[in-house]
Amino acid sequence: MKKIAIIGGGSWGTALAIALARSSRPHRLAIWAHSPDIVDLLRTKRVNEVYLPGFELPAGVEVTGALAEVLAGAEIVLGVMPSAHAREVYRAMRPHLETGAVFVSATKGLEPATHARISEVICAEISRNSLPHIAVLSGPSFAVEVARGDPTAAVLASADASLATEVQEEFSGPMFRLYTNDDVVGTEIAGAVKNVIAIAAGASAGLGLGANTTAALVTRGLAEMTRLAVALGGRRETLAGLAGLGDLILTSTGALSRNRSVGIELGKGRELREILSATRMVAEGVGTAAATLELAQRAGVEMPITEQVHAVLTAGRATRDAIRELMERRLKQE
Repeated sequence: MKKIAIIGGGSWGTALAIALARSSRPHRLAIWAHSPDIVDLLRTKRVNEVYLPGFELPAGVEVTGALAEVLAGAEIVLGVMPSAHAREVYRAMRPHLETGAVFVSATKGLEPATHARISEVICAEISRNSLPHIAVLSGPSFAVEVARGDPTAAVLASADASLATEVQEEFSGPMFRLYTNDDVVGTEIAGAVKNVIAIAAGASAGLGLGANTTAALVTRGLAEMTRLAVALGGRRETLAGLAGLGDLILTSTGALSRNRSVGIELGKGRELREILSATRMVAEGVGTAAATLELAQRAGVEMPITEQVHAVLTAGRATRDAIRELMERRLKQE
């Protein structure tokens, strides 16, 4: 029976703990949370009332605020922390890791300061003389629905096919189906950039615009995501699958999407600072927009929707003006 250490006590980390408790293989599960109040809630009430209310953490899941404790004996380390904090958390984990531990990153974002993918962060912080064993978990998966047991399909990407298969067999359950691929770059870029496009789709809804506009933003957003992923070494077919199109549709149209919700409030005219201060939830697209744009500029890739989202988030551009600029761009072939 393998021990899985879940690093992150937000909604997604809590939901994954619940889902893994139902998986086809038995595990020893432990979850680490940074905030003492979350640790206390999970230990005493067994419900994450802040991030995932209404769902009880299974009795066998251990809860701790100490990395040394959660990582002791852990053969699989499942990272579910926000991208902005990933490097510091992986660095803090390093002295406590078991030799040969497998890393599964479920963080959907880019490191804001360096624009690095999270698998690159893991390599930089964990690697010594050999590359760590890394897989990436992504795809259309709202935490509430996973915790509820709704049928969900996601992707495990790893350059090591045998590792991907091993984690697939460990994580899969009756209502949590995982597919594998070897396109880590495409999977991570898709998981990060779809959040930026979802902000644009939400802003459109906040402005009162209809389904035509949403369909255009999602479709052209997919084109942007694909151009960038391919330029960075990813594969086009990855972006057409669960990690790309599937997650983009979910995040851009689903009522539970944090990034879409931020966009809706921006479209209604609220200030970004006010929107973010009203919740402890992390909308990854806010921090990822600038990193995505920088990657695109380095790669010589045009990303007009991302440019407009970045201008709205950082330069105070009105969402209606951003939509107009997109519509008034030079006419071209699809």
